[in-house]
Amino acid sequence: MSKCSGYVPGSTPAAYLPEGTGADAVRHKGKGYPPAPEPLPVPVMDNHTHFDFPAGDFRVALGAALDAAEAAGVKGAIQVGTDLESSRFTAKAVDADRRLLGAVAIHPNDAPQLAAEGTLDTALAEIEALAAHPRIRAIGETGLDYFRTGEDGLERQQYSFRRHMDIAKRLGLALQIHDRDAHADVVRLLKEEGAPGTVVFHCFSGDAELARICNENGWYMSFSGTVTFKNSHGLHQALAEADRNLLLVETDAPFLTPHPHRGRPNASYMVPYTVRFMADRLDLTAAELGESLAANTERAYGSWTDTRSVDATAETAPGGTRGAHPER
Repeated sequence: MSKCSGYVPGSTPAAYLPEGTGADAVRHKGKGYPPAPEPLPVPVMDNHTHFDFPAGDFRVALGAALDAAEAAGVKGAIQVGTDLESSRFTAKAVDADRRLLGAVAIHPNDAPQLAAEGTLDTALAEIEALAAHPRIRAIGETGLDYFRTGEDGLERQQYSFRRHMDIAKRLGLALQIHDRDAHADVVRLLKEEGAPGTVVFHCFSGDAELARICNENGWYMSFSGTVTFKNSHGLHQALAEADRNLLLVETDAPFLTPHPHRGRPNASYMVPYTVRFMADRLDLTAAELGESLAANTERAYGSWTDTRSVDATAETAPGGTRGAHPER
């Protein structure tokens, strides 16, 4: 495990502290990054995160963020693209740090506008080209979002989802699904098109019924910090129903920070809070669940190690011109 400078359980990791402040001051205000958890006894991977999304104006260098995660027992992560800018970032980031694998896609909320402009197919062609990189292991996040997209955009959103599925199948990649208020249509389109060999419901938001459907089809369910929320009764039932061999864990950072730090920015070093909650609900130790999660994640995406050389000079400063996004 990394000997991350400034990682002390109970204090915010040094990389996540604005210059000139102390952990106690940030914690007292309740606005900064939360305190670090006790490291996990068995390292796991963060199945879905966005290192290029800053929390407000505050950015953390990619290497420092991964060092803090590794110190917490999070040995790797899937960096996820949501548009061309973040997908290009992802392709560079996976070359710069071997603790990362990547996923690239056009987010379902962006697809209708691109389609209306006549640029969606061009964008998808670039996504497919980026996905040829050997450390890009998934097409995502793609899917359906009926919360933020109105009726007039649903047909275009579904078209984009079908196209992403086609890319994933032709390239032999996993499919990371964003599914918000659209469970029935997500399942319908997966069955109509023929699902890729590996399907992951990112930030699983279904109930026990959807968990049973995932069990029947061998689709992975990735739980985020939302499962720790006290009012997430449907998620608690889904977790109990889920096949343990299909469980994954994620942050969706900087969003969806787990209890008891809900409302503050999230980061990959926060995964242990979610893992321990899941383990308690499943009557498992953190080590037992950690072993399953790590094995499941590598089965879904393949090994984090390969023979490809790493370009240490790749541009990996997170953020660029991208601003903070709302919870997507």
